[in-house]
Amino acid sequence: MSTEPDLRPDARERALRSVTSKQVTDWWTTSISDIEPGVIRLRGYPVEDLIRGASFVQTIWAMVRGDLPTDEQARLLEKALVAAVDHGPQAPSIAAARMAATCGVGLHGAMSTGVGLLGDVHGGAGQQCVELLTAIADEVAAAAPEDGDRDRLPDVVADHLAACKAQGRYVPGFGHRFHPRDPRRTPLLEAVHAAVAAGTVPGRHLAVAEEIERQLGQGRARPVPMNIDGATAVVYAELGFAPELARGLFILSRSVGILAHSWEEQQSGRRIKGPIPPPLLPTYAGAAHRPVAEPDGTDD
Repeated sequence: MSTEPDLRPDARERALRSVTSKQVTDWWTTSISDIEPGVIRLRGYPVEDLIRGASFVQTIWAMVRGDLPTDEQARLLEKALVAAVDHGPQAPSIAAARMAATCGVGLHGAMSTGVGLLGDVHGGAGQQCVELLTAIADEVAAAAPEDGDRDRLPDVVADHLAACKAQGRYVPGFGHRFHPRDPRRTPLLEAVHAAVAAGTVPGRHLAVAEEIERQLGQGRARPVPMNIDGATAVVYAELGFAPELARGLFILSRSVGILAHSWEEQQSGRRIKGPIPPPLLPTYAGAAHRPVAEPDGTDD
């Protein structure tokens, strides 16, 4: 059977007759927003009610998860979002956004440049950490009936850390290239501990993360504490967000810093700001100066 499109003169008319209005309106079916003339409902909540009674963080939760969070859930989520807002111009996403701003692309272009850098290496560790914490927590839970009262957590963590080492992979969410101890770690973990005590979250992923941290620090002169990616991963995992949403929420948070830095750089008036200040020049490691032979002027 031919897969070529039907190019007969009546093809468009026949296609229009074959598709119903219902099929057209079903094409972008969504359970997120319900928009009619004079009506805006988000997840079923009238926008005027959200404006009057919900915070931005509560609205983020509702849009992504479908229902409004409890006050306790919203407060914990907000702490994670606040923690990841910015990490200075040395962060590649911020630096790129600032350089883009000096190229006259406008705030939208500068912000999209910065956000575009938040991939697996820079910006993806939170998602990777949620995946690791969840895999270990699920394995411990699955083994529990067989082992009775024996605490399997240390053994399962040790197995996963050994696998990371054998494969030459770093443990996402732990250690920091700049901070000996990430200042964002402790207040976030304190908030999670309080949420566990209040019954807001179960604490499974928190226990895994702290055991990883304990084992990574064994036999070392300097500990390897959780960084911002690990601490926010604990928050997002405990609140039930899927791993990929952890990255999305990090991008949402860091976009605030990208906006602020883009705007500041735009106001400086500098044009086409490069990665290093003049008169510094990048180190060159290529071939030495060499001439190009001139043509000999003869025709073949």
